[in-house]
Amino acid sequence: MSHRSGQEDPERYLFVDRAVVYNPATQADWTAKKLVWVPSERHGFEAASIREERGEEVLVELAENGKKVVINKDDIQKMNPPKFSKVEDMAELTCLNEASVLHNLKDRYYSGLIYTYSGLFCVVINPYKNLPIYSENIIEMYRGKKRHEMPPHIYAISESAYRCMLQDREDQSILCTGESGAGKTENTKKVIQYLAHVASSHKGRKDQNIPQKLALFHGELERQLLQANPILESFGNAKTVKNDNSSRFGKFIRINFDVTGYIVGANIETYLLEKSRAIRQAKDERTFHIFYRLLAGAGEHLRTDLLLEGFNNYRFLSNGNIPIPGQQDKDNFQETLDAMHIMSFSHDEIVCMLKVVSAVLQFGNIVFKKERNTDQASMPENTVAQKLCHLLGMNVMEFTRAILTPRIKVGRDYVQKAQTKEQADFAVEALAKATYERLFRWLVHRINKALDRTKRQGASFIGILDIAGFEIFELNSFEQLCINYTNEKLQQLFNHTMFILEQEEYQREGIEWSFIDFGLDLQPCIDLIERPTNPPGILALLDEECWFPKATDKTFIDKVLQEQGTHTKFQKPRQLKDKADFCIIHYAGRVDYKADEWLMKNMDPLNDNVATLLHQSTDKFVAELWKDVDRIVGLDQVAGMNETAFGAAYKTKKGMFRTVGQLYKEQLSKLMATLRNTNPNFVRCIIPNHEKRAGKLDPHLVLDQLRCNGVLEGIRICRQGFPNRIVFQEFRQRYEILTPNAIPKGFMDGKQACERMIRALELDGNLFRIGQSKIFFRAGVLAHLEEERDLKITDIIIYFQAVCRGYLARKAFAKKQQQLSALKVLQRNCAAYLKLRHWQWWRLFTKVKPLLQVTRQEEEMQAKDEELVKVKEKQTKVEGELVEMERKHQQLLEEKNILAEQLQAETELFAEAEEMRARLASKKQELEEILHDLESRLEEEEERSQSLQNEKKKMQSHIQDLEEQLDEEEAGRQKLQLEKVTTEAKLKKYEEDILLLEDQNSKFLKEKKLLDDRINEMTSSLAEEEEKAKNLGKIKNKQEMMMVDLEERLKKEEKTRQELEKAKRKLDGETSDFQDQIAELQAQTEEMKLQLAKKEDEQQMIHSRVEDEVGHKNNALKQVREMQAQLSEVQEDLESEKQARNKAEKLKRDLSEELEALKTELEDTLDTTAAQQELRTKREQEVAELKKTIEEEAKNHESQIQEMRQRHGTALEELSEQLEQAKRFKANLEKTKQSQESANKELASEVKSLQQAKMESEHKRKKLEAQLQEFMARVTEGERAKGELADRTHKLQTELDNVSTILEDSERKGIKMAKDVTGLESQLQDTQELLQEETRQKLNLSSRIRQLEEEKNSLQEQQEEDEEARKNLEKQTLTLQAQLSDSKKKLEDDVGTIEGLEEMKKKLQKDLELTSQRLEEKTIGFEKMEKTKTRLQQELDDLTVDLDHQRQIVSGLEKKQKKFDQMLAEEKSISARYAEERDRAEAEAREKETKALSMTRALDEALEAKEELERINKQLRAEMEDLMSSKDDVGKNVHELEKSKRTLEQQLEEMKTQLEELEDELQATEDAKLRLEVNMQAMKAQYERDLQGRDDQNDEKKRALVKQVREMEAELEDERKQRGLAVAAKKKLEMDLKDIESHIEGANKARDEAIKQLRKLQAQMKDYQRELEDARASRDDIFAISKENEKKLKSLEAEIVQLHEDLAASERGRRHAEQERDELQDEISNSTSGKSALMDEKRRLEARIAQLEEELEEEQGNMELLNDRFRKTTMQVDTLTTELSAERSTAQKSENARQQLERQNKELRAKLGELEGSVKSRFKASITALEAKIAQLEEQLEQEAKERAAANKIVRRTEKKLKEICMQVEDERRHADQFKEQVEKANSRMKQLKRQLEEAEEEATRANASRRKLQRELDDATEASEGLSREVHTLKNRLRRGGPISFSSTRSGRRQLQVEGTSLDLVSDDELENKITDNNANETPAPQPE
Repeated sequence: MSHRSGQEDPERYLFVDRAVVYNPATQADWTAKKLVWVPSERHGFEAASIREERGEEVLVELAENGKKVVINKDDIQKMNPPKFSKVEDMAELTCLNEASVLHNLKDRYYSGLIYTYSGLFCVVINPYKNLPIYSENIIEMYRGKKRHEMPPHIYAISESAYRCMLQDREDQSILCTGESGAGKTENTKKVIQYLAHVASSHKGRKDQNIPQKLALFHGELERQLLQANPILESFGNAKTVKNDNSSRFGKFIRINFDVTGYIVGANIETYLLEKSRAIRQAKDERTFHIFYRLLAGAGEHLRTDLLLEGFNNYRFLSNGNIPIPGQQDKDNFQETLDAMHIMSFSHDEIVCMLKVVSAVLQFGNIVFKKERNTDQASMPENTVAQKLCHLLGMNVMEFTRAILTPRIKVGRDYVQKAQTKEQADFAVEALAKATYERLFRWLVHRINKALDRTKRQGASFIGILDIAGFEIFELNSFEQLCINYTNEKLQQLFNHTMFILEQEEYQREGIEWSFIDFGLDLQPCIDLIERPTNPPGILALLDEECWFPKATDKTFIDKVLQEQGTHTKFQKPRQLKDKADFCIIHYAGRVDYKADEWLMKNMDPLNDNVATLLHQSTDKFVAELWKDVDRIVGLDQVAGMNETAFGAAYKTKKGMFRTVGQLYKEQLSKLMATLRNTNPNFVRCIIPNHEKRAGKLDPHLVLDQLRCNGVLEGIRICRQGFPNRIVFQEFRQRYEILTPNAIPKGFMDGKQACERMIRALELDGNLFRIGQSKIFFRAGVLAHLEEERDLKITDIIIYFQAVCRGYLARKAFAKKQQQLSALKVLQRNCAAYLKLRHWQWWRLFTKVKPLLQVTRQEEEMQAKDEELVKVKEKQTKVEGELVEMERKHQQLLEEKNILAEQLQAETELFAEAEEMRARLASKKQELEEILHDLESRLEEEEERSQSLQNEKKKMQSHIQDLEEQLDEEEAGRQKLQLEKVTTEAKLKKYEEDILLLEDQNSKFLKEKKLLDDRINEMTSSLAEEEEKAKNLGKIKNKQEMMMVDLEERLKKEEKTRQELEKAKRKLDGETSDFQDQIAELQAQTEEMKLQLAKKEDEQQMIHSRVEDEVGHKNNALKQVREMQAQLSEVQEDLESEKQARNKAEKLKRDLSEELEALKTELEDTLDTTAAQQELRTKREQEVAELKKTIEEEAKNHESQIQEMRQRHGTALEELSEQLEQAKRFKANLEKTKQSQESANKELASEVKSLQQAKMESEHKRKKLEAQLQEFMARVTEGERAKGELADRTHKLQTELDNVSTILEDSERKGIKMAKDVTGLESQLQDTQELLQEETRQKLNLSSRIRQLEEEKNSLQEQQEEDEEARKNLEKQTLTLQAQLSDSKKKLEDDVGTIEGLEEMKKKLQKDLELTSQRLEEKTIGFEKMEKTKTRLQQELDDLTVDLDHQRQIVSGLEKKQKKFDQMLAEEKSISARYAEERDRAEAEAREKETKALSMTRALDEALEAKEELERINKQLRAEMEDLMSSKDDVGKNVHELEKSKRTLEQQLEEMKTQLEELEDELQATEDAKLRLEVNMQAMKAQYERDLQGRDDQNDEKKRALVKQVREMEAELEDERKQRGLAVAAKKKLEMDLKDIESHIEGANKARDEAIKQLRKLQAQMKDYQRELEDARASRDDIFAISKENEKKLKSLEAEIVQLHEDLAASERGRRHAEQERDELQDEISNSTSGKSALMDEKRRLEARIAQLEEELEEEQGNMELLNDRFRKTTMQVDTLTTELSAERSTAQKSENARQQLERQNKELRAKLGELEGSVKSRFKASITALEAKIAQLEEQLEQEAKERAAANKIVRRTEKKLKEICMQVEDERRHADQFKEQVEKANSRMKQLKRQLEEAEEEATRANASRRKLQRELDDATEASEGLSREVHTLKNRLRRGGPISFSSTRSGRRQLQVEGTSLDLVSDDELENKITDNNANETPAPQPE
C-alpha cells in the first residue's frame, strides 16, 4: 500500500482535478450571481455579486458572509468563468487583473500545485515542505516532452531550454529571481540535478566501447557539478530571519554542452557578496555557515593548528552560536570537506582556506584603546595580533605599526600618521571583509578550474542565474540600488523578449498589429542610474564625487539633485523631515534611498600598508589572495581627498583603480550581453508568508512580490495585445452552439468555419484577429462568450427537460390506455368462458380443434422438399468456390517461398554491412580518443602562449603609463612657467577690474531700477513667446513623426543585426563541424602514437625549460617594470609561428575535404569488395603522406622555439640596460619636479586670493543670471505642459467624435427598428427581454452622463479655486510692490536697521514654503484632472463596447422581426377563416335572438319590480342613517346610543324579513326566466361554443399584442428622445470640456506669471525689507482680526434674531394647522348628508391631510434649517459649545418624538376614514369614542408643542430646565404608548364585531337558501300531486265509460304529461306497450255491433 501511495502522490501535486473545475453548479452560480472581485484588507480580494449600481458606486453583496457593501466602480475587477479555475498558464485568463492572478495562484497553492505559468514566467511559491515531485521517475516523466504537454514544473522549463539548445543551436538561460527565502537556490539545484541526469555523458555512452577511465572522467564531472553547490553554500549562505539557508550573493552558473548534448564543463560567476555579514549580524541571524561549521566540526589537531576557540570568544559572531533547526553543523562540515575532495581540492588548499577563515574571526578580537593625553589608538595586548600574524604569515611588529601608524604619501614624501581608535577599528573591519571576499573569489575561481574541462568542445551552454529580486525597504542603501538596478535590466530583457515573441507570433499568424517595444518603458529609469554623461547618472555622479576633494555624502546628494532633479523617474524628498535623501520610481514602485556612507562603500578603502604585508606574506596562499594590491584605494588617497588639491590623488595611479560601482556595472553589462545572446527562460520565486508555515498564503505579501517580480508588468503588456488565443478546432467545438446555422453540413476548413461563426456572432473587428491556425481575442471577450454559451445551454437543457417530461407523460398515458383496453379484453374473455364452459358443443370444439392440424402435414412435407433442393444448390456452389480458393492458396505459398529466399540473401548482405559499420565505429572511437589527447595538449600550448602574450601586454601598458606620466610632468612644468607669466599679467588686470567693479556697483543700483521696467517688458514678451511655443509645438510634432520613422528604421537595422548574429552562430557551428572532421582525419593515423609520445617527452623538457625561464623572467620583471619596448620582436615571431600553424590547419582542412569525398565514394561502392581494397590502399598512401607532413611540422616547431629563446635572452639584456638609464633620468626629473611644485604652491596661494575677490564680485551677477534662468526654465515647462494638454484634448475630441458617429449609426438603426416593429404580433417575450437589457444599458449611459456632468462641475470648481488663488497671488504681488516702494523710501532715510532683515528673511522663507506647498497642491489637482481624463477615456472605450453590444441586439431583433412577419401572415389567414364561420353563426344567432326577446321582456318586468323593492330598501336605510345622524350629538351618553342601536336593530330585522319575501318573489321570476334561457342556450350551444372560444382567444391575443406593440413603440420613442438628449448632453459636455481646458490653460499661464513675479519680488525683498514693515504688518493683522471678529459677532447676532423669527413663524403655522384640524373635526361631526356626501368629504379630508402633511414637512425643513444655523453658531462661539451640544441633542429627541406622534396621528386618521367608509351606520358609538381619543391625542400634541416651545426657550437659559423637558418628553412617550395600546384594543374589538356581523349575514343567507329549496320542492310536489289527481280523475271517468279504451287513453295522457315537463316514473314503458297492443287486439271487434 505504501508503495502505491508513493506512486500516486506526485500526480496530486502536479495535475489539476478537472472534474472540480468543470463543475456545472459552479458555472451556473457564476452566471446567475454576476460575481466580481472586490478589494479586501484581509484577503486582498473577495468574491462578491453586484446588487445595484448607483452612479460611480456599486452596491455589492459579499459571497463569504452575505454582507452588503458600497464600493467605487473603479475598485471592482472582473471574475473569470469557472472554466479558467486553476489554469496552468495565467496568460490564458480572459480577465487579466491582479485579483484573478492572485486567486489562481492561491487556489493552486492550496491544492498543492506550487508551479504556475504566466506567459513567459514560471511562478513558484515556496511550499515550506518536501514534495514528492523531484524524483528520478518525475525526471523521466518530463524528459523529451514539450512544455504544453505536461503540467508546470521547473523540470519542464529545464527540458524546454535543453531541447531548444539542441534543436536551434542557440544558447539558453534560466533566470531565477525572488525575495530571500522564496526558493531560488533550491530551484537552481533542481535545474542542475535535471540537466546532470538528462545530459550526463556516461549514461548516454554506456553501450559503446569507451575505455573505463574516460567514462569515470565524464561521470565525475556531473558529480562535481552537483557538489559545487554545497561548497558555495557553506561559504556564501547564511541564516536570516526569513530564510535558514539564504544565499548572500548572486551567481550565474554556465553549463557547457558538446554538439551531441553531453555536459563537458561548467563555469560560475558571482555577484554582490554581502561581505559586511562577516563582521556583524542582526538579531537572530548568523554569519556565513563555514564559521559555525568549522568551530563545531574541527577535530583537536585541526583546532590547535588553526588556533580555534569557543563560539562566544569571537566578537564577529554577534549572536554566538545559533543552531539551525533540523541541521547539524558538525555533519555539514564533514559534507563540505567531502565535496571539496570530490572537487579535487588538495589537503594543503583546504587547510589554507580554513586558516584564512580563522584569521577573519581573529581580526574581530583585536582590541584598541585610546591614549590618555591624545586621540591616538594603542594596542595594549598583542596576543590576538600574534595569532593573526601566525595564521596569515606576517611579522607582528610590522603589522601593529601598519595598523597604528601607517605610512601615508604626502606629495613626494612618506609620513607616518597616527590613527585614532575609530580609524583603527574601521581599518581592521575593512581588512576582515576584504580578506573574506578575496577568499570567496579564489574559491569560485578554483571551482571553475575544476569544472572547466575543455573550452573548445563547448558548442553551446545553458546559464542559470540565481540573483536577489527587487527590494523595497523603508530606507534603502547602496546595495539595494545595485540589486534594483540589476532587476530593472532583467525586467527590460523580459519585456524585450516578450515583445519579440509577440511580434514573431503575430507575424507567423499573419496578423496586423502596431508593434510596441515595451523594453523601452524601463529605459528612463536605467538611464537615471547608469548614464555616463548628458546628464550623468547616479553611479557616474558617485564615481565623480569619489575623486573630489572634501567630498561628502551631502555634496553627492546635492549634485544628484542638481543634475537629475527634473528627471521623470527621480523625486526629491517631499518634506525636510524625511529620512530619505532621494527617491527613484522603479517599475515595481517608488523606492526611498538613504545615501549614508555611499562614498566609502563605493571606494571600499583599505590600509594599504597591511595589504602590502599580506602580499609579501610567507604563506603562498595568502600572498596569492592579495596579489592585486596595486588596485586598492589606500589611506593616502582617502587622506588626499580631505587635504590635497583637486586631481592630485589619482594621477599617480591612472587606470589602476576602479570603484565598486564601476566593477559591478561592468559585471552587469557582461552578464546582460551574455543573456541577450541567449534565449531566456524566466522563473519567479515567491515567498507565501514570513512565518515559514506550509499551507498559509499572505495575499498582500504575494501581490507585492508579483509587482516587484514583474509578473503584473508582464500581464500589463499582455493586455495591450490579444492575450487569449484559441485553436480553430477548439473554438468551433466550444462555441458552435452560439451559431447553429452558420456552418453548412459537410467538411469545411477550420479557418473558414471560424470566420463564419464570428460573422454570425457579429463581434466588433477590434476585439479579435484571425490568424493562420488560431483566433486571437482581446481581454474579456471570452468571458462574454462564455456567458452567452451558458445562457444558450440553459435554454437547451430546459427545452430538453420539457421534451423528456412530455415524452414520459405520453408514454405513461399510453401505457394506462393499453392497460385499460387489456382489462376490457380480459373481462370479456372471462365472461365468455364462464358462459361457455358447461356448454357441450364448446367441449366438443376444444377436443376437435387439435386434430385439424393433420391435414396440413402434406403441405409441410412439400415445403421441406423445396428447402432441401435449395440447400443442395448452395452446397454445389460452395464446393466450386473451395476448389478455386485452394488453387490460389498454393500459388501464394510458392510466392512466399521465393520472397523468403530473397529475404535471406538480403539479411546476409545486411549482416556484412553491419560488421563493416561496427569496425568503422570502433576505429572512429579510437581515433576520437587520440584526438581528445592531441587537442588537450594543443590547448595547453595555446594557454601558455596566451599567458605570455598577456604578460607582454601588461608590460607594454606599464611602459605606456610611465611614458604618459613623464609627458604629463613635462607638459605641467611648461604650463606652470606659462601660468607664472600669465598670472603676473592677470594681477594687473585684476587691479584694473577692482576699479571697474566699484564703478559697476554704482551702475548696479541703476540697473535694479531698470530691471523693474524689464519685468514689465518680459511679461509682454511672454505672450509673444507663447505664440512661438505653439509654432514650436507644431514643429515638435513633425519632428516626433520623423523620430518614429527613424525608430522604425532602427528596429529594422536591429533585425538585420540579429540575423547577422544568427548567421555568425551558424558559421561557428560549421567551423566546429570542420574541426570534428579534422579530428576524424587525425584519428585514422594509428601509427602516429609512437612519434607523438616522443614529441610529448621533448615538449615536457621544453616546458620545464620554459618554466625556468619564466621564473627568471618574473624576477627580471620585478626590477624592470617600466621599460620593455623591444618585446615587439617576440610578437612578430609569434605571428610568424601563427602563420605557420594556419598553413598546417589549411592542409588539415584540405585533407578533411578529401576524406569526406572518399567517404561518399565508400558509401556508394559498398557492394563491390574490389573497390574497397583500392580505397584502402589509397587511404594508406594518404596516411603516410600525413605522417611526413606532421614530422616536418614538428621539426619546424622545434626550430622556432629555439629561435624564440635566443631572441628572448637578447631582449632581456637590452631591457636591463634601458632600465638603468630610465632610473637616472627619473632621479633628474624628480629634482626638477620638487622645485616646480614649490613654485606652484606659491602661485596657487596668490591665485586663490585673487579668485576669492573675483568670486565676491561675480556673486551678485550670478544671482541675477540664476533668476533669469529659472524664469526661462519655467516658461519652457509651462509651454511643454500646454503642448501636452493640447495633445490630450485633441485625442479626447477625436474619441468623442468617434463615439458620436457610433451613436448616430445606432440611432439610424433604431429608426429602422421603429418602422419594422409595426408588424410584430408574436414572440413578444423575447423582445421584452431584449428591451429590458437596452433599458439597463440606457440607464448605465445616463448614469455615466451624470458622472461626466459631475466631473465637469468638479473641474469648474477647481478652475474657480485656481482663479481665486490667482487673484490672491495678484493681491499679494500688489501689496509686495507697495511694500517695495515704501522700503525704497526708507532706504534713503535710515540704513542702520539691518538686523531686522534676517527675521524678515525667515518669514519670507516660510511664505515661500507655503507658496511651494500650494504649487504642489495645484500640481496634485492637475494630476487628478489627468486621472479623470484617463478614466473618461476608459469609460468611452466601455461605451463603444456597449454600443457594439447594442448593434448585436438590433441585428437579433431584425432577425426575429422577419419571423414575426411569417407568423402574422399565417395568423391573418386563420382569422379570415374564423371570420367567415363567425358571420354564419351570427346569422343563425339573430334568428334565435328574436325568439329570446319575447322571453326577456317578462324578465325585465320582474327585474323592474326587484329594483323598486331595492329603492324602497335604500330609502329605508337612508332614513335610518338620518335618524342616527340626527341623534348624534357631541354631549350624548353611551346609554342613549345603545337604545337607538337596539331600535335600529329591530327595524333592521323587520326590513330583513321584508327583503327575504321580496327575494323569494324575485327568485320565482328568475326560475321562470332560467327555464326560458335553457332552451335558448341549447339552441346556441352547438354553433357558438367553438367559435366563441376561438374568437375570445384571438381577441385576447390581438389586444395583448396591440398593447405590447404600443408599449414597445412608446418605449422606443422614449429611447429615441433620451438618446437625443444624451447626444445633446454629450455635445454640451464636449463644449464644456473645451471651455474648461481653455480656462485651465489661462489659469496655468496666469499662475506661472504670478509665481514668477512673486519670486522676483521675494528676491528683492530679501535685500530691502526692514523691522518697521514687520511692525506695520503685525498691526494690520491685529486690526484685520479684530474687524473679522466684529463681523462674526454681528453675523452671529443676526442669525440668532433670525432663529427667533423662524421659531415664531413655525409656531404660527402650527396654530393655524391646529385650527384647521379643529374645523375638520367639526365638519366630520356635522356631516349627515348621506353616504355619497360622506365619501366626498372623506376625499376632501384626505386632500386636506396631505396639505397638512406638506406643511408639516415644510415645518420640518424649517426646523432643519434652524438646526443648521444653530450648528454654525456653536462653531463660532467657543463659550456656548458645551451647552448648545446638549441642547441640540435634546431638541432632536423631542423632534423625533413629535414626528412619531404625528405619524401615529396620520395612522389613526387613516383608520378613522376606513371605519367611516365601512361601518359608519352601525357602529357610530365606537367612532365617537375614537374621535374623543383623537381629540385627547391632539390636545396632548398641543401640550407637547407648547412644552417644546418652552423647552427651546429654557434651552437657551439653563441646563436644569432642559432636564425637566427631557423627563416630560419621556412621560409623553409613555402616554403615547398607552394610547397606541388603547387604539389597538379598539381596532381588535371592531374587527371582532365585524366578524360577528359577517357570520350572522352568512347564516341568514344559508337560511334563505334552504328555505328556497324547500319551497321549490313543495311547488314540484304540489304540481305532481295535481297532475296525478287529474290523471286519477280522468281514469275514473273513462273506466266508467269503458275499461280498456280508457286505459290506453290514460297512458297516452301520461306520455303527454311527460313531454310537457312532469317528472313521472317511466320504468314500466315496455309493459304498458304490451298492454296497449293487447287492448287494441281486444278493441278491434267492438264497433261491429254498432
